[in-house]
Amino acid sequence: MTQLISLKGVTRRFTSQPTFTERLARRFTGAKSGATVVHAVEDVSLHVGRGETLGLVGESGCGKSTLGRIAAGILQPTAGSAEIDGVPVMQHGRKRTTRVQMVFQDPFASLNPRMRVGDTISEGPRAHGLVSRDGAQSDVIRWLAAVGLDAEAAQRFPHQFSGGQRQRVAIARALAMHPDALICDEPVASLDVSIQAQIINLFLQLRRDLNLTMLFISHDLSVVRHVSDRIAVMYLGRIVETGRTEAVFNAPAHPYTRALLDSAPRLAADGAPAQDIHPIRGELPSPIHPPPGCSFHQRCAFAQESCKQELPLLRPAGEQREVACHFPLR
Repeated sequence: MTQLISLKGVTRRFTSQPTFTERLARRFTGAKSGATVVHAVEDVSLHVGRGETLGLVGESGCGKSTLGRIAAGILQPTAGSAEIDGVPVMQHGRKRTTRVQMVFQDPFASLNPRMRVGDTISEGPRAHGLVSRDGAQSDVIRWLAAVGLDAEAAQRFPHQFSGGQRQRVAIARALAMHPDALICDEPVASLDVSIQAQIINLFLQLRRDLNLTMLFISHDLSVVRHVSDRIAVMYLGRIVETGRTEAVFNAPAHPYTRALLDSAPRLAADGAPAQDIHPIRGELPSPIHPPPGCSFHQRCAFAQESCKQELPLLRPAGEQREVACHFPLR
């Protein structure tokens, strides 16, 4: 499969002093003086094939949204690069490609409350010369129809829509830029369960109709399993396992992946809640002071002495599988 989106050695930290590495990272800068560093994303390398959906899962605070914003060109990595077809998604300061668009978790916060929906959808395409002033109205109607909304919605404001309808507007705004790839950051987390299903089905339909590539970020394992071709599992800023969706769900190789699956609520065959739910023990370590060695060793039932000292790197663990663990599960 041809790679479309590539995240090469991404690192992102928030720090009060400049930090340089050769690996992709993101670090964030504190407002006060000192050397405090928040290791938001560390040494992440991922690719998403053309027309593929990669699901990104992990606990809250593990760096999923930061990585998604790097992939979309909203945040610059502290080190490494985010590319689409080999071209950086952000060039020359804050200029970024239109080929990657993002759908955010809260559409009420991501839509301008003072702009009518039609203007919101047409603003980007007109600014980038993708549509003329005369053709803007028909273009808006086209994308509203694509997400299941009537033409009259163009004259309304965001507060006049339900949560699910607002998310449809946000999706239409992203699609109007004719992207090759969508970064979806918890796009159904703020919606009712019944509406979630409608939006998920819309994503699946749009992917088929438009051959979209998607990075789908979510903490909901059932949603990710339904929409994704492959899964990447993130823990404390690092990718600890990747693989085909069913392979990861049926036979997780990393203890953290196993723990995530064991802690997720699910139904038994008769529709009653399953009884074997086991929350992950311990707390997520601080991204300011990550532990040495494997970042999961303090919570892992299988940790040994080497896990406390040596950082495991992603290694092949079967066909199209990688795992960052000294003692992967069999």
